[in-house]
Amino acid sequence: MTESSAAAGTAASGDGAEPGDTAEPGTVRPGGRTARVRAAVLEAAGDMLAEQGFHGLDLAEVARRAEVGKTTVYRRWGTVAGLVADLLTDMAEQSLPRTETGSLEEDLLANAGLVRRTLSDPRQGPLFKAVIAAATGDARTAEALHRFYEVRVAEWAPCVRQAVERGEVPQGTDAAEVVRAVSAPLYYRLLTTDAPLDEAAARRAATAAAAAARAGVFVRTA
Repeated sequence: MTESSAAAGTAASGDGAEPGDTAEPGTVRPGGRTARVRAAVLEAAGDMLAEQGFHGLDLAEVARRAEVGKTTVYRRWGTVAGLVADLLTDMAEQSLPRTETGSLEEDLLANAGLVRRTLSDPRQGPLFKAVIAAATGDARTAEALHRFYEVRVAEWAPCVRQAVERGEVPQGTDAAEVVRAVSAPLYYRLLTTDAPLDEAAARRAATAAAAAARAGVFVRTA
């Protein structure tokens, strides 16, 4: 799923690398100044992705916007792909938890609403478009994007497994496929049309996924 608050943070000041900053590119250490620097850099990177797309992302400009030293950014993230990978990791970590209502359809409606709000957000929508476009031509970005969705699908899959236990959907239903079926129409709408991502679209996606699950469409065949 794509719902995320994505790298909100306070800009850190400084013109040079932090003392002892030897983290591998694309990785960070938690806590203190390091956490503040990471939040500022990821926020700046997300803003630039939303504004200019993947090819407009420049590490030096990210450092300037985040008010941190260029050396820090180059040493810690190494490449644009490394920075985007960490941004996606942070987005997955910051994403909202699942809703459990006791009804599969209501749970899926909550999921669809969250996805819709993310993709229709003025910042998050363009950001996801940029990352998805980049993933088609950059293996590291693609891997990071796949991990992001694995985390979000895993967060919501228990709603489907609970529905199986309640007898709402058949045994053997593939929980991950049900969750993916909710967001797929919303992404298709985002990427292939200029139609708004409204509440009606989210409701259709969730209702259709729930109906298909009840009908056994997502039961594993092997």
